[in-house]
Order: sequence, then C-alpha cells, then structure tokens
Amino acid sequence: MGSSLVVVESPAKAKTINKFLGKDFKVLACMGHVRDLPQKELGIDIEKEFEPKYQTIRGKGKVLNQLRSAAKSADNIYLATDPDREGEAIAWHVAHALGKKPDEVFRILFNEITERAVIEAVSTPGRIDLDKVDAQQARRILDRLLGYKLSPFLWKIIYRGLSAGRVQSVALRMICEREAEIDAFDPVEYWTIDTRLETANADGVTARVFGKNGEKIEIPNEAEAADIVTAIRAAQESPDGIEIKKVTKREQRRNPSPPFITSTLQQDASRRLRFTARKTMAIAQQLYEGVEIGNETSGLITYMRTDSTRLSDDAVTEARTYIETRFGKDYLPKTPKIYKRGKAAQDAHEAIRPTTPDATPESLSAHLSPDQAKLYKLIWDRFIACQMMPAVYDRTAVDIRAGEIDLRATGSILKFPGFTALYMEGKDDDQEDEEDRQLPESLAEGDQLKLADVTPEQHFTKPPARYSEATLVKELEAKEIGRPSTYQSIISVLQDRKYVEKDRGRFIPTKLGKTVNGVLVQALPDILNVEFTARMEGELDKVETGDYKWVDVVRDFYTPFSKDLSQLEKNRESIKAGLQEATGEDCGKCGKPMFIKWGRNGQFQACSGFPDCRNTKPLEEDEASMETDEVCDKCGAPMIMRTGRHGRFLACSKYEDTGCKNTKPIPVGVPCPKCGGNIVERRSKRGRLFFGCGSYPECDFSTWDKPLNKTCPSCDGPFLAESTGRGRDPQIKCMKCRQAVSAEALEENPDERADPVAAG
Repeated sequence: MGSSLVVVESPAKAKTINKFLGKDFKVLACMGHVRDLPQKELGIDIEKEFEPKYQTIRGKGKVLNQLRSAAKSADNIYLATDPDREGEAIAWHVAHALGKKPDEVFRILFNEITERAVIEAVSTPGRIDLDKVDAQQARRILDRLLGYKLSPFLWKIIYRGLSAGRVQSVALRMICEREAEIDAFDPVEYWTIDTRLETANADGVTARVFGKNGEKIEIPNEAEAADIVTAIRAAQESPDGIEIKKVTKREQRRNPSPPFITSTLQQDASRRLRFTARKTMAIAQQLYEGVEIGNETSGLITYMRTDSTRLSDDAVTEARTYIETRFGKDYLPKTPKIYKRGKAAQDAHEAIRPTTPDATPESLSAHLSPDQAKLYKLIWDRFIACQMMPAVYDRTAVDIRAGEIDLRATGSILKFPGFTALYMEGKDDDQEDEEDRQLPESLAEGDQLKLADVTPEQHFTKPPARYSEATLVKELEAKEIGRPSTYQSIISVLQDRKYVEKDRGRFIPTKLGKTVNGVLVQALPDILNVEFTARMEGELDKVETGDYKWVDVVRDFYTPFSKDLSQLEKNRESIKAGLQEATGEDCGKCGKPMFIKWGRNGQFQACSGFPDCRNTKPLEEDEASMETDEVCDKCGAPMIMRTGRHGRFLACSKYEDTGCKNTKPIPVGVPCPKCGGNIVERRSKRGRLFFGCGSYPECDFSTWDKPLNKTCPSCDGPFLAESTGRGRDPQIKCMKCRQAVSAEALEENPDERADPVAAG
C-alpha cells in the first residue's frame, strides 16, 4: 500500500489520529476553514444565481502549501473533518484548494476518535456529500447577504461598526421582547395560608388552604386571608373540629432523561457547573479530540455537535453491562431504552456519550483538568443513567376539612432510587424546587387533628424570568432557531457586540441592543422573526437531504429581503430622525438645537448643525453621575469621570473653560495593602481592566479582582474583592485569607461597594 494523506481540522485531533494509523499515513491539520467569501466585498453574484466567490483565507497560505506538498506524494487523500455540515464544507474547500475534484478524494467519518472508530472509517471511506455542502453554502450566503447589506444601514442611522446577523438578530429580538414583558408586567397580590397541625400522637403535619366548601379558591388580599384564618381557628373549637376527609396514596415513576445532545449539554452545564455555552463547547472539543492518558491518547466522548438522542447498539450493551455490574439487576431494565428523536433533528450521528463506559470519571480524574473532569462526569453520568430503571416514589395527598375551609398536605417517600442513584438533572434558578415532605404513616380518614399554628403570607405574581444561557438555548431549540453548531456563537456574538449583558447569570438587553433591535424589527418585521427563521432552517435541512435546491432557498429569502431593503432606503431619514431626541438645549457655540446621538461610547449630545459645527458634550444625566470628590492636582477644580476609547478616567471639569487637560486614573476608594496609597482602575496592553496602586512604579501591587470597601467577616482582612473570571458568575472573596464570602454575609456587613460614581 502507498502513502496516504489524512486531513483533519485541528492539530490536537491530528496528534491523536496519527497514533492510531501506521507509518503509511501522514495526518495534517487544515486549521478549520481554508476558503471563505471575501471580507471587503459581497462576494456573491446575485445576477448569476447567487454564485459565491471564494478566496483563500488570509494566513492560510502556509497551511495550504504544506497540504499541497503532502498531497503530491500521496496515493490517497482522506478528508476527516468533523461529521457535520460545517465539516463537510471544509472538506469540499480543502479538496478544491488541493486542485482535486470531489470524486478524487475520500471522505471518512467517525463519531468518536478511538482507534477502532478511526481504522474502521479509513477501511470504509466514502465521498464528499455535496448536499451537505450545499446546505452549508446556502447558510453562509444567507448570512452574508443579510449582514453585508443590512449592517451599513445600521451605520447610517446609529453609528459605523454595528452589525446585524440573520439568526443572532432574532435571538436579540427574543431577549428584548422578554424584557418588554417584564417592564409591562403588573404584579397581582395573592396570599397563601399554611397550617401546622398535630395528630393524636403529636406527629406534625403541614397543610395549605386550597378551597372552601369543596371549591378551589384564590386569596386576593389580607382581609380575605384574615377571614379564613378566623374560620380555621373557629373550626378548632367547633364540635366537628379539624378532620382528615381523604387520604390518597399512589405510586409514581420518574423516568431518566435522554442522553445529551448539544443543547441539553449546554443547558445542564450552565445549571450545574455554571459553565457558559462557549466554555462548555471548548472543553467538550478537548474531550472529543483526545486526552493523553499514560502513553495513549484517545478521544473520551463522541462528537459534541449533535441533535440526536440515538445510541449505537454497542454503546448500549456496554452501558447495560456496567449497570448490572456496578448497581445490580434491580437497576437494569429488561430491554434497552430507546429515545425518540426530535421532530427537527437531523439525526446525523449519535448522542453525546463517553466512548467507553469503562473509562469512569474516577479513573480519569488524575489525567484531566478540573473543568474537563467536571464536564466528563456530567456526560458519563447522564449516559449511564439514561439506561437505568426509573425512580419510584410513594406520593401521598391528605385532604383536611376545617369547618368550611379545605386544606391539603402532600408528601412523598423514595421507594427505589433507580437512575437517581447516579444522576439528577439540574434545574433553572427560576424553577420551583418543591420540597418533598415526609408525612406520618399513621394518617387515616376520620382522624382528628389539632391546630398548632396558622400562618398567612402575602405574595405577588412574578414577571417572566429573563433568559439565562440554559433557558435561551432551550427556547432557541424549541422554536427551531439555529442548530447545534450555532447556539454558542449566537450567544457569544450578542455579548461581543455589547447588545446584551449579564446580570446574575441572566441576559439583559443594553440600551444599544434595544435601539438596534427596535430599528431591525421596524425595518424587517417579516424576516427577522421566529417563524420566518425557523422556516429557513427547515428549508436548509431539506437541502441537506437533497429535497430542495440551495439556490431556491436563497431566492426565497432574498426576494422579500431586497424589497424591504429598497423601502428602508426611502425611509432611512425618518427612521434616523426617530432615534434623535431633542435635548431642549441650544449649542453653546452656534446656537442651533442640540440632539441626542449614538457613538461608539454610547449616547451623547451633538449640535444639529453638524458638520459645520462639531460641538458635542455628554448627556446631562451622565454629567451628573460623573461628578466626584476628586480635585485636579493642577488647578484645584473638581474632577469628573469621562469615558474614552480605553475606558473610564478622571478629567478636569474646567477643560472647556480654562483648557486644563489634567487626567488621572479612577480611584476605587480602597487603600493599597502594600503602601497605603490609593488603588485605581488601570488597563492592560490588551485593554483588560485591572486594579493597581496609584503610586506605580514605586508600588507594584495589582489584582484582576475588583476591590470592595468591606472587611472580611472571617479574618478582618483589609478588603474583599469581586472576582469575575470567565465562565462563572461574580464571586466575592477575601484578599488576605482567600475565603469566599456569601451574599448573606455581605448583607450583614452593608458597606457600600467602592465606586467613584457613588463618591459624588
């Protein structure tokens, strides 16, 4: 057999596969896409059936030269890029870059990077799936058409540099509409009444009011709650007393969740591990491509971009063997569990699972980083649990009558843990976690109960919760927006563009995000919506199966889009005018009215006489918030906080009057632990915010964590700091003892967080 070239996407993947194949194979990485549409032009000939113009991606010349050199001496070329649309498109582009026709190269697919899977794939190669290539090409062209033609429209009416995306804009719309629901929400008062009852044996029972004279009731206000409390207390003193009317017991089974697909992995990693979607997929990629264990390197999980819950027969057999050995026959179903695929699932390959159940999390922990170990355990546990018996509970409901008031007590007992012995799915923060109460076993109809306490409590209905990463991915999947490979990029783009920000793990649209969304919804209401985008995703799926031509999909999109664009240009000035709000002030230089406009650093006041008059100044509310107690070292005038391209800084307030250009970093109100000077905000060479001593270079104290003007409740350390590491919510810890401090402890020590804005 002659020499063969195998092309994969990443060096890590190449390193792993190279160990499986013999000396007759050379494995090289193409480093992802090698060709794409040009950056500085549309690159699509609309008049020629949307023909794309591809060019080599800048910086990939050296990689392609290496591949071409290896291809010249290779008898066979195997393209082993990822087993999805994106991977198929990369393989097609690599073939073209090597000067090969699709039928002159082999395409090999494997769902896991193990020696068995790789050798089997090489021994049974196929050809490039041109339908998949067409589906990916259609998606790329759709995104380019919308982004390239709509983004300049945003530049003209808001500011240059903004961008719009076909799918991301719909996700932004969902977040903004949820925020509008929250803003418009009108809380409604309601009350609950819980009672503490005792049996003749002094066993406690907690029951809640749910009805009156056999009819379910709502308790809208304090007056009605007080009447019910009076009625319950009166019932205690009546001849009939408080009596159990009915005891209902039933067995309930809870089935395990299916094995992970991309969306559910991202959701559960967010809930249980506090991983972002980006972090989850990055770590999953590492586990898929291979980890070195001893002298061997092998992939630990199957391909992580999938929408299928399907499992191979071999994997199920191995899981069942492990369950019987580890947990016993009681935990093993008589037949394997088979999970139905979603209605929009492409079902290209298996669910996410460990490549072998024998590689337990415990056996691999010493070879994995802490984050790799956490995610691998999550995947392994879910896979094994999906083939285990259901959990079995005894549920009990006790109906109680107190005069005309109906009460109910509920509880449960876990009879058989089943899959819960290994795994329980995480819950969102806004999901109610009903506590299972254990009721006395002796409760029976006709038993008299004694009232120990009755507690009315006021509540208000809550607005819908803001999206977390987990709930946003879940909603995108439910509405068929995007696909497994796109969820992470959707979220990342929205954050990178500063259209949304996170508050306690929840997405809030920024003022810029709301403005962009308002413009886009006004501009393209029929295109940038959930239904249209979901339909386009369905058509792309049909292209992949060969049931639809990619040109038809693009035309279905571009025909209404081009009409809307033409109308947009006609309405551009009126849309722009609608965004510019008059301040009621006149320009101090030319006397013309001042308007609120957008710029890269937010909104500001600008003269309507632009470009003849270029006078600008911050918004009044910003000016008020920027006042500080700091004094200019040069002229003694108050310092104000300004925002420049490198972030916030203090500037002399007399700049316009006297021309004083003095500036300095912003102090955070916490003394330096090394020299006693002021800690200030600073920026690294790459623009990342950190905090250091204002006496630098004499004092070199610095930290990435934001100092807080609070002492440690454990060791009386001089200050606490807020850590905002990537992939997790902010944590507060002591800079001296490094102990984490809970939110409850902060409430008990209510010093204000140091912030120059609050200083004024």
